[in-house]
Amino acid sequence: MENRLATFAAPKGVPEYYPPEGAGFEHVRNTLVAAADRAGYGLIELPIFEDTGLYARGVGESTDVVSKEMYTFADRGERSVTLRPEGTAGVVRSVIEHGLDRQGLPVKLRYAGPFFRYERPQAGRYRQLQQVGIEAIGVDDPALDAEVIAVADEGFRALGLTGYRLEITSLGDAEIRPAYGALLREFLAGLPLDEPTRARAQLNPLRVFDDKRPEVRALLADAPLLLDHLSPAAAEHHAAVKQHLDDLGVAYVENPRMVRGLDYYTKTTFEFVHDGLGAQSGIGGGGRYDGLMATLGGQPLSGVGFGIGVDRTLLACRAEGVAPWSEARCEVFGVPLGEAAKRRLVVLAAQLRRAGIRVDLAYGGRGLKGAMKAADRSGARLALVLGDRDLEAGTVGVKDLLTGEQHAVALHAVLDELRSRLT
Repeated sequence: MENRLATFAAPKGVPEYYPPEGAGFEHVRNTLVAAADRAGYGLIELPIFEDTGLYARGVGESTDVVSKEMYTFADRGERSVTLRPEGTAGVVRSVIEHGLDRQGLPVKLRYAGPFFRYERPQAGRYRQLQQVGIEAIGVDDPALDAEVIAVADEGFRALGLTGYRLEITSLGDAEIRPAYGALLREFLAGLPLDEPTRARAQLNPLRVFDDKRPEVRALLADAPLLLDHLSPAAAEHHAAVKQHLDDLGVAYVENPRMVRGLDYYTKTTFEFVHDGLGAQSGIGGGGRYDGLMATLGGQPLSGVGFGIGVDRTLLACRAEGVAPWSEARCEVFGVPLGEAAKRRLVVLAAQLRRAGIRVDLAYGGRGLKGAMKAADRSGARLALVLGDRDLEAGTVGVKDLLTGEQHAVALHAVLDELRSRLT
């Protein structure tokens, strides 16, 4: 009886990207990063895990992220550490630790990578989620808020997406939030809320607007809205942000009931929503966080940023039938017919790669038929077919894999030939 070892599967709720689908994931991520790069945001590479206290203090203990969703464990030194559930707290910690805020403001940073939340997996809702984010720290300027939003919008546009909308609101400032919080708590006290919801409202009453249950939403129909109680300064800031967005041609709708899932947001708050994704419709969002840096022990400097879900943005591209990327692994595929031809093609492939051309070869001594099938699967546009007679003549066959046409090209001229055919 055959004794076979058990096989393994990826952890539940963790999407994997591999060829050819990996090309779409990479293109979406790189396009979003490029939009940030063009606006002057420099790369910051963050730790995958941090001191648990960073998120408890920075993100907020009333949030679902901290209270229910974090991957927290004790390391071998009995320190409590947490796999990063979001990027902003880690960026602010790094800015404080390395004194980046003392080198000219605003500090403009971008990052990309995996984040972790223990959620119930479903389409677009993962336990390992991929994000691209930016943060602009140190200047409280409505034009900077608009720039951050416009960078995200430009990333989506560059992908060819059109079926999304931008929702914005203002969560006010320190001048009005306590008074509004008391007003909202008074309103909530008269509602028949369950105990967990009531307890959450005591920690942060705004959190109730994040409740997705229809019965709770119905109870909140007449709740006072923060957008109607802004301080003069916050109202002026919000109006200026909208004016800048109008000037930039970035369309938006106001959503006065919007509450992001993190407690540090103040003033400008926004979310990009795509209705082609079902329940998990948010493809990115962010806002201003004027008190976070001081909360984490730094200077009382403001900040604004976003996090865009790469996974969900890729789903949005699929929902719209948008695929502005190539799934081809290479541009040129080498087909050697014999050992001498393989040795020559190995060297030629290296030379072509150094010249910037993506090249792969048929390995393993395949015959012509099997090698050409591999060439087709690679997605290459051209094949280089080299046999003994070609070597003797100093030529190589260049075959167009779309038309099937093939002609001989001198080996010393093949680079120029490929460049002209691939442009």
